[in-house]
Amino acid sequence: MFCRSSVAKRHLVWTRLVSSRFVSRNVYEELHHRSVQNPQGFWSEAAAEISWVRKWHTVLEKTKAPFYRWFPGGQLNMCYNAVDRHVDSGSGGNTALIYDSPLAGVKKRFTFEQLKNEVAKVAGCLAQKGIGRGDRVIIYMPMMPEAVFAMLACARLGAVHSVVFGGFAGPELATRIRDAEPKAVIWASCGLEPKGPIAYQPMLKEAFEILSWKPAVSLCKQRPELAATLTDDLDWDEEVPKAAPADCVPVEATDPLYVLYTSGSTGTPKGVVRDTGGYAVALKSSMTNFMRTFPGEVYWAASDIGWVVGHSYIVYGPLLQGCGTVLYEGKPVGTPDAGAFWRVIQEYSVRSLFAAPTALRAIRRVDPEGELIRQHDLSSLRNLFVAGERCDPGTCLEPSTWLQMLKPVESPKSKLRSEFFATTLKTGFFDNWWQTETGHPICGLQDEAIGRKDGSTSLPAYGFDVLVVDDHGRPTTANTPGSLLVRLPLPPGTFPTLWKNDAGFVKSYMETYPGYFYTGDAGVIDQDGYVTVLERNDDIINVAAHRLSCGQIEAAIKAHPDVNDCAVVGAADPIKGQVPLALLVLNDGLSKDPEDIVKEVKEKVRHDIGAIASLAGATVVEQLPKTRSGKVLRKNIRGMADGKLPPIPGTIEKNPPALDLALEGLKRMGFAKGL
Repeated sequence: MFCRSSVAKRHLVWTRLVSSRFVSRNVYEELHHRSVQNPQGFWSEAAAEISWVRKWHTVLEKTKAPFYRWFPGGQLNMCYNAVDRHVDSGSGGNTALIYDSPLAGVKKRFTFEQLKNEVAKVAGCLAQKGIGRGDRVIIYMPMMPEAVFAMLACARLGAVHSVVFGGFAGPELATRIRDAEPKAVIWASCGLEPKGPIAYQPMLKEAFEILSWKPAVSLCKQRPELAATLTDDLDWDEEVPKAAPADCVPVEATDPLYVLYTSGSTGTPKGVVRDTGGYAVALKSSMTNFMRTFPGEVYWAASDIGWVVGHSYIVYGPLLQGCGTVLYEGKPVGTPDAGAFWRVIQEYSVRSLFAAPTALRAIRRVDPEGELIRQHDLSSLRNLFVAGERCDPGTCLEPSTWLQMLKPVESPKSKLRSEFFATTLKTGFFDNWWQTETGHPICGLQDEAIGRKDGSTSLPAYGFDVLVVDDHGRPTTANTPGSLLVRLPLPPGTFPTLWKNDAGFVKSYMETYPGYFYTGDAGVIDQDGYVTVLERNDDIINVAAHRLSCGQIEAAIKAHPDVNDCAVVGAADPIKGQVPLALLVLNDGLSKDPEDIVKEVKEKVRHDIGAIASLAGATVVEQLPKTRSGKVLRKNIRGMADGKLPPIPGTIEKNPPALDLALEGLKRMGFAKGL
């Protein structure tokens, strides 16, 4: 039923050209030019690496731009390509999934054959409950094997999964359920944190109470650390074992695989849609041509399945490539110490590690001399990728700083162990830039003659035609900052639209600069074509690689009965990248102590949005600095919080003391140092 296209042999030729650590500039220029000037030819060859039930009739459909469609007419199944295909080709005994949980004290390995059996049973259970092609399924689970089984089971049936990060509170969960309208919810009884288990049932219950309804099917995986009380819910351990295995269901290449909600600047999460065919093609290609990790090797994305990195590079990307993928339920420090990452790399011979700069900063803070690194054999590690936030030079492993200067002990496996971090990591560190919307890296390829540049995300990846424009939409000269755009069409694997919101898709991303994707990021491109991302153009903040909306946090604060107005900004933080701060304007005539209100606001944000959005500081001010049109001067507030004084815009409202009041408030919270 599933077969490969006849252009596979030709594709493998150019695959070998670009799969080395660095890219020859001549080869890069040729391939990148072709990928943006002739995307149909370029990506049709890449598609040969995917097994199709039916070949597409058109590589790229452009008749309804900016709603582009990749491989229309083609049919495939993502689960087959990620799991069954390897079994059918004789690689069923290879390692597919490695579960390592220092929090649960459990380690498990699953071969592709075992993974297929687990997924087929879960899919069979869902099918028996009436879940089929096109139905939405909410997955509210932590980093546990059953979460991966559930995602792949949905893909096996053609159902659309929507994974909600386990740390999100009831109101946020309710927002996503309301928008997705799922037929089923699959959840775990708890998540695990160093301080103990976190019950998921209360948050689900609150979400259902807000909605006044619940999905028809509720399937719970009980965990021994904390069980849930089941009433009309189904027990995973009772239902799944007795289900008949389900086969893969062919779907259209343009059918949605999943909907993943990302923070919106208005406070309303946006449902990013990911198609099936284009995503499969893009991820399979990126594992070879970007991640440089090959069949039989182990890839580890130290992220969470609730984020896009987890979808692309914990689950689908490595499995499509035939790699083993690590599912790690732990922390970079504290489970049990700052050597956790190095222990995992050594134990499973990890070839490539994908981590957020936040994680590396946390490790460096606890183990600045690298003593724990020296205790592990890291000779297997070839690549270190970082993304999710801007990586400061100190964390990006300059030759003269922290990690690259370390000299681990020698081991029988490598006579050159003493040179490992000085050579391998020095040349194998890849800072890359992408977004939930793009699904895979926009930038990150490095010229072999230049290597990496501190703070830069290097060259655009294949299929991404990146440019910088000024406020008038005119392309800037080299090293001149402006708005980062990507020329349309976007490559396969990027979002074709927003869930049930075509108008929002156009307004948020395509309308500002017609013919281009508006990334919302500001940056520069230097004389070598290297792209550096500077900051967000909107009010999305990045907390420990988690994108949060200032508007979303503000909405929660403004719902407090004593708050009249507020402003939330992200302030620089040495560990988390950014942390949220709030300036509050209270209603007049209150008798309550303002400090009590501040405490209530902090608790409300934590409850309404989740612990990840916890305010690092909040204080009361008399008024907020705004423009005449009523827009809060967030850039100025954020700059002052970071110890800078940005220019005051001419459109500022005639209340100059408001900036001084904001500055005083920031200082009370321990920010705006030096001003």
